[in-house]
Amino acid sequence: MFDNLSDKLESVFKKLRGQGVMTEDNIKDALREVRLALLEADVNFKVVKDFVENVRLKAVGTEVMQSLAPGQQVVRIVHDELISLMGGDQDNSLDLAAKPPVVLMLVGLQGAGKTTTCGKLGSWLRKQKRRPLLVPADVYRPAAIEQLKTVGRQLNIDVFDSQAGQDPVDICSAAVRFAELNGFDTVLLDTAGRHQIDDYLMSELERIKTVAQPREILFVADAMTGQEAVTVASGFNDRLGITGVILSKLDGDAKGGAALSIKAVTGAPVKFVGLGEKLDALEVFHADRLVSRILGMGDVLTLVEKAQSALDEKETARLTQKLKKNQFDLEDFLAQLQQLKKLGSLESIMGMIPGMGKMMKQMQGAQPSEKEMKRIEAIIRSMTPAERADHGIINGSRRLRIAKGSGTTVQEINLLLKRFTEAQKMMKQLSKMGPKNLMKGMGGLPGLGNMGGLGKGMFPFGR
Repeated sequence: MFDNLSDKLESVFKKLRGQGVMTEDNIKDALREVRLALLEADVNFKVVKDFVENVRLKAVGTEVMQSLAPGQQVVRIVHDELISLMGGDQDNSLDLAAKPPVVLMLVGLQGAGKTTTCGKLGSWLRKQKRRPLLVPADVYRPAAIEQLKTVGRQLNIDVFDSQAGQDPVDICSAAVRFAELNGFDTVLLDTAGRHQIDDYLMSELERIKTVAQPREILFVADAMTGQEAVTVASGFNDRLGITGVILSKLDGDAKGGAALSIKAVTGAPVKFVGLGEKLDALEVFHADRLVSRILGMGDVLTLVEKAQSALDEKETARLTQKLKKNQFDLEDFLAQLQQLKKLGSLESIMGMIPGMGKMMKQMQGAQPSEKEMKRIEAIIRSMTPAERADHGIINGSRRLRIAKGSGTTVQEINLLLKRFTEAQKMMKQLSKMGPKNLMKGMGGLPGLGNMGGLGKGMFPFGR
């Protein structure tokens, strides 16, 4: 989402770092470019104005002007002010300390992703050892109730049995009583939205607030809508007093203005961000980590947390032993691919590693894409267990059969086997790494991706 903004800020910072002496004039020039970059990213005009002024006041101070590395000092100030802008100094944790059941009310416009986010939040709460109840209270949108029930079945989370003909206020009131009687400690209310704010919608939400007494009112904002999301959030905040924001679709290709503006305009902290369609693709929001991503500094902490929650340490240890014995085969590689997929898209993973986001752009076309990874998986799945264990037995007729089974060509089979053979030669380099280092290691082996023929891409093998 922030690629364009990242590129522009990197260009500004590159000029600043090259400055031996800082003057008010070159700081003014740099801040003009920062202002334009933020405005182009669809950040609220008033927010940009205040942000640039705050940076200017700190950047022209004696401490910066007389510093041995004034350019770096200005970069640090921009970094710190961006964190502050996005609520870095504000507690963004959910208030779950009240007597159960704790009610969380999700509000927002239709199409913002409330229903999916309701399921994602329920999944996150369950990981926190809580017992959530999902409540479908949107009786207006066709199939909205059934959608949440489907999400609940997929996640194995209980869903309150409401019907389209019921009053939403009655549904929420009954759901809270049901939760209290049946041992649910958290209630998630999936309320109705509209294509725009209207008085009827707000009145209904106000009545739900009165009867359900939610501990948190979370505004779900579609990050793809840019400044419109900020305007809508202000409207909801004026009528309901939202306590937090969940930004959905932050993995999209919008400019990112909503993420940078919404806290400053509403005063409500961003508490979670949705980073994909999968029902576990919800992360606690950390302003400092997102700013580090924007400024190209990576986000290693989030990557480590993802690895700890998603990867199977026993499986990683088993693969490590096979590496040490030089017995790593295509079956093991397939297992490694499955673990890698749990971490999210390859692009998002690489973006969390300092410097790798920029390198990925420079290597555009030379690194394996998600599509190519799926193609590799299809090829390996089309092999017999014996072929996976010893790819040396795959002769011409076997390659033809595998190609037909995977919907690929014999040339692609040949390229995969060639790259895997080259990769095996490098296994000894990893053989000295223990399981923990293997999980952390982002070392690349010769590209098993790039089936198009470039074959020079790096494939993140060890995890």
